[in-house]
This record gives sequence, structure tokens and C-alpha cells, in this order.
Amino acid sequence: MADNVADTVLYEVTDGLATITINRPDAMNAMNTAAKVALRDALQSAAADAAVRAVLLTATGRAFCVGQDLKEHVATLAATRESGTGNALSTVQEHYNPVVRAITEMEKPVVAGVNGVAAGAGFGFALACDYRVVADSASFNTSFAGVALTADSGVSWTLPRLIGQSRAADLLLFPRSISAQDAYELGIANKVVPADDLAAEALAVARRLADGPTVAYAALKASLAYGAGHTLSETLEKEDELQTKAGASEDHTIAVQAFLDKAKPKYLGK
Repeated sequence: MADNVADTVLYEVTDGLATITINRPDAMNAMNTAAKVALRDALQSAAADAAVRAVLLTATGRAFCVGQDLKEHVATLAATRESGTGNALSTVQEHYNPVVRAITEMEKPVVAGVNGVAAGAGFGFALACDYRVVADSASFNTSFAGVALTADSGVSWTLPRLIGQSRAADLLLFPRSISAQDAYELGIANKVVPADDLAAEALAVARRLADGPTVAYAALKASLAYGAGHTLSETLEKEDELQTKAGASEDHTIAVQAFLDKAKPKYLGK
């Protein structure tokens, strides 16, 4: 029986924080079509919702996401070959690219709560997030070359920027399991916590961001992305543009006054 789209990904918004949970634990949260559609739509909804100030992306069960559902993929390959038409990998354009764009381009921070193995596209989703809280029992694997495919879900862009070109090439050419501790030492994981504490720790990080200066976070996110592909001179100009926008926010005024009053600021997210 095919998964119900509404059940494959859970979506909840509470006090400015959208929690998106991949929910195919029996399949190690592999991405079948229903899950890909639901994840894409949930992320796009969070991006468009002005009430959402941060996003937590996590999963149920013992895996974060192992990437493409290969059982469904094999059936799609067979159907494509039999008909002689179509593209079995059209899912990259239809689903994976929009998922990664939604994460990286939304003007609010996205936290990955990596509860277990993140492989292939699942690795890409985690890398696309702005901050990764990782269970000590979790692991990462590029996986692509292991099934005779190249990288997708932005991995060829995000991974070398986090760990360098040489190490990224090593992990892509020779896919293997990378422990949470190794991921931390490489710069993939921002924070590693005991598995039993993952849910609470990831929520705490996301909650702190949801309560923070949203305009400033959006500017920081945009500045980092811009600086990765532009010269220092161009980046300085971009920083000036973004600083002007952040400086005009209500939260900046609130923060400055709170500093002068020696009080904790209560941000409005605008």
C-alpha cells in the first residue's frame, strides 16, 4: 500500500518554530514519491509563512534519511526502460532540488536534528541546513557512487564548502560510513549529543533561533551564501546592503535598548 502523503512527513508550527519530521521509520525514512512531495511542500510552506521564524528538520526512528527509496526507484527504472520514454531521475529536478532550495533560500534558520544515519539525498538535506545537531549514534554516507550515481541534493556544493575539496572528493569517490564524532571533527556536525538527548537538544537550538532576531539571521544566512561565491570586494558591498536592512529592523532597536538597559531582549522577528 502506498504511503499517505500527509503521514510521510509531519508538520507542526508552535510559537514561531516549524517542526518538520520525516516519518517513514520502517523504511529508514527513505524518500519515496509521497515523502518527497510532502517534504518539499512542508519546507515551502514554512518558508512562505511569516509566522515561522525558524525550522527544525528531523525524523522518526533510527534513521534521519537514507536517501532515495531504491525499491521504488528500481520499479521506475524498469518502467522507463520498458516504455522508452521519460526520465527515472526526474525526481532530482522535481523534488530534491526544490527541497534544498527551500532550506537554503528561506529567510530563516533551519536546524537539522540528525537522529540516525543520513545518506545520499538525506545527507544532502542535512548539509543544506544552517546548523546540525547530531546524535552520537548517527552516521553520514555520501552513498551516490555506491549505486553508480553522481551527487545530487546540493552535496557537490555544500560538502566541499564545509570540509574542503580534497576531503569531499574522498568521501564522494569512496562512500563509507562517517561516525558522528568524525563528522564533528570534519566540520559536518555542529554539535554532537547523546542519542537520548537529541530531540531535546535540537529543539532547544531551534527554539533559541525562533526566539531570536529573524531579520539578522536571514541576513547572516544570505551573507554566508553570497560570500562563498564572490570576491571580498563584492562581499563587502553585500554586507553593507544586508547591514542596512538589519539595522532598519525593529529587533535591532530592541536589542540596542536592551543592551543599554542591561536587560534580555524580547525580539519580534521583524
